[in-house]
Amino acid sequence: MSPQNPGQFNAGEFKLHVRAPAGTRIETTERIFDQVEDTIREVVPQNERELVLDDIGIPFRYSMPFDDGSTIGPNDGQIMVALKEKHRPTAEYISRLRTVLAKRFPDVVFYFQPADMVTQILNFGLTSQIDVRITGYDQANNRVVMGKIMKDMRHVRGLVDVHLHQQLAAPALNVSIDRERAQDLNLVLNDVARSVMVSQASSNTVTPNFWPDPQMGTLYPVAVQTPQYQVNTVDDLGKLVVAGNASQAAAIPTLLRNVATIERTVAPDVISHSNIQPVLDIDASAEDRDLGSIARDIGRIVNRHKADLKPGNSIEVAGQIDSMNTSFTRLEIGLLVAAIAVYLLMVVNFQSFMDPLVVILGLPGAMCGIVLMLFVTGTTFSVPSLMGAIMSVGVASANSILLVTFAKESRAHGMNAMEAAMEAGRERLRPILMTSLAMVIGMLPMSLGLGDGGEQNAPLGRAVIGGLMIGTCTTLFVVPWLYSRLRRRESRMLEEYENVV
Repeated sequence: MSPQNPGQFNAGEFKLHVRAPAGTRIETTERIFDQVEDTIREVVPQNERELVLDDIGIPFRYSMPFDDGSTIGPNDGQIMVALKEKHRPTAEYISRLRTVLAKRFPDVVFYFQPADMVTQILNFGLTSQIDVRITGYDQANNRVVMGKIMKDMRHVRGLVDVHLHQQLAAPALNVSIDRERAQDLNLVLNDVARSVMVSQASSNTVTPNFWPDPQMGTLYPVAVQTPQYQVNTVDDLGKLVVAGNASQAAAIPTLLRNVATIERTVAPDVISHSNIQPVLDIDASAEDRDLGSIARDIGRIVNRHKADLKPGNSIEVAGQIDSMNTSFTRLEIGLLVAAIAVYLLMVVNFQSFMDPLVVILGLPGAMCGIVLMLFVTGTTFSVPSLMGAIMSVGVASANSILLVTFAKESRAHGMNAMEAAMEAGRERLRPILMTSLAMVIGMLPMSLGLGDGGEQNAPLGRAVIGGLMIGTCTTLFVVPWLYSRLRRRESRMLEEYENVV
């Protein structure tokens, strides 16, 4: 079973994440965003565009709970685009922007994120629908395997926006402290590190300090930091004054370059962990293909590269694929348990194992109708369609119970099995048709997927309509035949038993 591509984007808006090359200053990032905005305005006409909003760089600490964690540096950000009511399909604009932006900005990473709250919840905090995680301490080999997996994933049909969440080669400065020189000046490593942290990242990182407003009572953070324009080169950083704590009177203030060596290097811009172990996240999204088929292709890729990992390292697929598999498993178990529970309940009601068996044997017709309707409409199995299947099976069961109950009452008045089945079909034809027809008409607007977000609930309506159309025919024609055949055989067995006795 495979769910259809879930509504990744709300019908009236979409969110584009833009990530410039590692090390790009925020001023350069802003210029790139301006150029990307111009491209968006070329693709989306003005009469369909409501609002374009930028969010560049890492948000301030008070907004971190409202951020999805995808912005990891001054070189990336998000562009929110809101569309007017009468606009062309959002997916069409997204597909065109993927092609145009990739050609105009080959060194910039673009990927679309869900803008609606429902899909963000379905992603369970992840930035994309699909997340392939490589976990383990063997970072060198894991990066090699990560590159192979990303290359294979880019060739999967329907898989778009394949990218690595982490930035592995951001420019960095490595400050190597000479312990002997620092000790000669009565300085310890903590003194040097604290001086660098306060100068470059403000004192709030090591010693938060809040001053209250005496009139309003509001607390304001007060931080000490070296102005950025005074540290433009590595030599400027080396001129930083390093001093000990106020309690360490013996410490001799000196320049950073006297006790440390500063080297240019590269380092990860963000480091993710899962159960303490480092993680590499390969994110991607689905487009124009159901998630189940994509999950099978990704599963084959992951299984092929698991042998390349060393012991202690692992690969797992998270995101909506994991939630899809869990949901389907639970629904299948629930459907099986419900069928057994309903059968046992009918056994108690009918005081017979044969009559409930007739009702259960009529349900495959409803399942055939569900599969046929989904196939004709090009709809794949999903959680909504399975919910619709449960609803249609419930109605079909109720109709069959109504017919079998009447047939059982007719047999109590002296009719044989065939006559009772025919009489039940004639007398219960109108109630069964009225119940099924009312359900079909009620689900018809939902099955058409009208309105914003209507396509998400369309599989439920289609499954109900298909199941009731075939299930009603099965109830009216197959169930009476099954009842007459099984009851006739039961009568013959009883006659043979009485003759033997």
